[in-house]
Amino acid sequence: MYFGDGSFFILIGLMLLASVASMRVKSTFNKYHKVRNVRGLTGAQAAEMMLRQNGVNDVRIERVNGYLSDHYDPRAKVIRLSEPVYDNPSVASVSVACHEAGHALQHAMGYTPLKLRTAILPAAQLGTKALWPLFFAGIILSMPPLITFGIIFFSFSVLFQLITLPVEFNASSRALKIMDESGILAMEENVHAKKVLNAAAMTYVAAAAMAIGQLVRMILLNRGRD
Repeated sequence: MYFGDGSFFILIGLMLLASVASMRVKSTFNKYHKVRNVRGLTGAQAAEMMLRQNGVNDVRIERVNGYLSDHYDPRAKVIRLSEPVYDNPSVASVSVACHEAGHALQHAMGYTPLKLRTAILPAAQLGTKALWPLFFAGIILSMPPLITFGIIFFSFSVLFQLITLPVEFNASSRALKIMDESGILAMEENVHAKKVLNAAAMTYVAAAAMAIGQLVRMILLNRGRD
């Protein structure tokens, strides 16, 4: 039952899509990570400039370990930049850092999708962890309500992924506009920055598609048992 229906192969296809998107963002980042921006700004400096020019003075910028582990934490009001981004004066580093600064601007301006995503994050994390234990416990113990609860919990993870799309696209749009208007990057460099951020955006699209595909598959498997 688990491997014999068409939805399994659709899920495999979505996993391949996610892998391709991940490889693309890494290759695009690596390409433009070798291109020094004209002003010589590091990622941290560019993010700081973007924040201050837009009146945001209560957000810290910190260095974190990892590769492309950059993120904005709205609860702590901290932009965390990975080592290849924080200190590097490349077009890619500035693009990623300004994208994260875009999230900080969203937070400062009360951007509704960001507030919704932050609010459902705990439920989304629980849903991701609870799906498979509840699903298989329901099968083993012959308790269909457990399967249903697992699916319901996982739906919060799917909702989180869907809300993430406008949040990420908007942050990139803000970053590109401000980088252009403020001269953080030169005009020709903004073309490269757009390629970096567009490649990153595809990973979120692939993640959302994966989540939807997994939810649909669980629903179909549950119906198949009935």
